[in-house]
Amino acid sequence: MQDKSAPEEFDIVIVGRGPVGATLANLLGLCGARTLVLEREARTYHLPRAVHFDDECMRVFQTIGLADAILPHVILSPGMLFLDTNGRMLLDWSRPQTPTPMGWNLSYRFHQPDLETVLIGGLARWPHVALRSRCDVFALDQDEAGVRVRYEDLSNGGLREVRAGYVIGCDGARSLVRRFIGSGMDDLGFHERWLVIDVLLKRARDDLGDYSLQHCDPRRPATYVRGTGTRRRWEITVLPDEDTQEVTQPAKVWELLSRWITPDDAEIERAAVYTFHSVIAQRWRSGRLLLAGDSAHQTPPFLGQGMCAGIRDAANLAWKLASVIRESAAPDLLDTYQSERLPHVREFIELAIRLGGIINTKAIEAGLAAGEARENAPVKLEVKKPLLGPGLAFGDLPLAGHLAPQFMLSDGRRSDDRTGYHHLLLVERAAALPRLALSQTGLKILTSEDANGISPWLREHGIIAALVRPDRYVRGSARNEAELDRLIAPIAPPTHVPSAA
Repeated sequence: MQDKSAPEEFDIVIVGRGPVGATLANLLGLCGARTLVLEREARTYHLPRAVHFDDECMRVFQTIGLADAILPHVILSPGMLFLDTNGRMLLDWSRPQTPTPMGWNLSYRFHQPDLETVLIGGLARWPHVALRSRCDVFALDQDEAGVRVRYEDLSNGGLREVRAGYVIGCDGARSLVRRFIGSGMDDLGFHERWLVIDVLLKRARDDLGDYSLQHCDPRRPATYVRGTGTRRRWEITVLPDEDTQEVTQPAKVWELLSRWITPDDAEIERAAVYTFHSVIAQRWRSGRLLLAGDSAHQTPPFLGQGMCAGIRDAANLAWKLASVIRESAAPDLLDTYQSERLPHVREFIELAIRLGGIINTKAIEAGLAAGEARENAPVKLEVKKPLLGPGLAFGDLPLAGHLAPQFMLSDGRRSDDRTGYHHLLLVERAAALPRLALSQTGLKILTSEDANGISPWLREHGIIAALVRPDRYVRGSARNEAELDRLIAPIAPPTHVPSAA
């Protein structure tokens, strides 16, 4: 009989209920992990913050079964244009309006409170996942067996504690969990004040357009973003001699907006000065404490990858936590989380800084290395997603660390809907796997009989099979039977971390 005075026990405690924390909780719910989310605030913050996510994020939302619920709340973005002081196009970053190999569109616009409502609502599907609001965590004490989590219930001032196998800090730039880890920050050098203005249009202004616009004016750089519905956003540089309080006063805000709109066109929903940073935590894990999202990294917004990076963190981390907790994988599996994610996010932050250089300085040519120059035309920007850093992938095998595509099944469904959040083997024919027990725990198999696109994809890359992880990254592929044997050996359940070449 359990001691009633003993604290409740959970596999995972997540500190923070934002998009990253809520996505991670949904993934852990999918994995069957007993999860508690502790959030200081009483309710979702009602004003806009993040406004963009990509095809990879939507694929994660598909994995947790919430993509269809999110779709009514988003619009497709045609992309971003960079304009000089005379309105001439310097750089064209248009996005295709057809689905990518991920199975979704490349760029979505959204209103963060709408997204959080769907993600938080999704937690109710998991009886082993609990959410407690108005709970302010103040102490984390870890030992060999777990973590003692102490928090104040702000609704009544009571002090509470629970035990957890692991604690994940999804608690933002001022992360308490990061302080308990004791991690310093690597500074990538970008720190600027920008005035973020969100407005609601009172009347149609189709001339503002659907493209995001980067006004590369060295006197005062600015960004325009089309939001959902009547929402529009401007982000305008605050000059060094300007006072943060004064620049947010309505008269000054309307003065800055006057080249685009007037009070007759819109009402201001929010005007606030933010300092955009470029920093990465040096340590994402200390024993049973880990970081995800803004607690681990912060990026300037010019690529729209801030929240996306946190969603990728969640997708990478959840299945590894579940493997350790539920499948007895070695805890050092969790060390591959930082080693894989940090180089990936750093590459995105560095590109965002380069784009910020285009927006903020006269030295435009210096920033155009991101694209390919064409005669008498603006540079066309193509952003290739980074590869995973070294970790749980066979680095000497083809495609290791690349994202795997999603295929359309013969029954019209997307392949992730069949395979779920599991390891997946893509192979021409299951009959070609005499050594593999198809009933192996956790391993799903898709063949050319399930989806027509698998055979051409395998042939294109000169392989006979590919092993795809639950986060949709290729763990490795096989050009022959010997490589196939090596590929599937550690799966189901993994008991060690194979070394990457």
